[in-house]
Amino acid sequence: MSLPPSPFSTVAVIGAGTMGHGIAQVCAAAGLTVRLYDLTEAAVGRGADAVRANLDKGVAKGKLSADEATATLARLSTTTALGAAAAGADLVVEAIPEKLELKQGLLRDLAPHLAPGAVFGSNTSSISIGAIAAAAPDPSAVVGLHFFNPVHIMALLEVIHHAGTAPAVREAALRFGAAIGKECISVRDMPGFATSRLGVALGMEAIRMVQDGVASAEDIDKAMVLGYRHPVGPLRLTDMVGLDVRLHIGEYLAGALGNPAFTPPPLMREMVAAGKLGQKSGQGFYRW
Repeated sequence: MSLPPSPFSTVAVIGAGTMGHGIAQVCAAAGLTVRLYDLTEAAVGRGADAVRANLDKGVAKGKLSADEATATLARLSTTTALGAAAAGADLVVEAIPEKLELKQGLLRDLAPHLAPGAVFGSNTSSISIGAIAAAAPDPSAVVGLHFFNPVHIMALLEVIHHAGTAPAVREAALRFGAAIGKECISVRDMPGFATSRLGVALGMEAIRMVQDGVASAEDIDKAMVLGYRHPVGPLRLTDMVGLDVRLHIGEYLAGALGNPAFTPPPLMREMVAAGKLGQKSGQGFYRW
């Protein structure tokens, strides 16, 4: 399939974890030069290994050729030097932990290295883009780019604009999404945006149902998959995202929206305290 041209040619991805390495992969696969950054060689190494594993699996399944996989890897480099990652990049995408102070601190650290006109995209799933942008030298160049896990498979990209996002930046972000093969939705900067606001509310209610003994996790998920045609149930999805991540988002949305529907249930807090975080820990509502 032929994709439209990207308004960006060089992308720096900050954070080589689950989301970061996936973002790096889809950008490199679309022909962009990508620099993947993390704090340690071990972290960027794990990210690069995950990209290679994804590509190998794609080749084995006939979804791409060996030459395409090789070309994708050739466009991807790794670094632990923030300045080297950002230098000359016309788009920087952050995929670091969901804490406002970390994202603002990153923007301040990036400021000396950003090229004039560079766009900063945050992969946050819930934090105010306007609040993040407040730390930027040019808040008009900040936009939300909320990808979904696994990035190389999920088609959606949520593009979030805050009140000060320049129209040209918003348009460039939408064009970028199309160029890397994503279906984009355009969303105004409100707590939880469109996807997290709906998804977290559903997930919290599903956890309350397990807590109240309404049905098992498996049957609640089956109800949504078979009855509402969701591709995955809310409890399995919570496991995939991480109970700790969703707990933090729920607390944020409950406060920001003044809506107790987002308040994490006691069962969720107990599971997080016990280290039952979902897929990444091997156990949540399911065993992985």
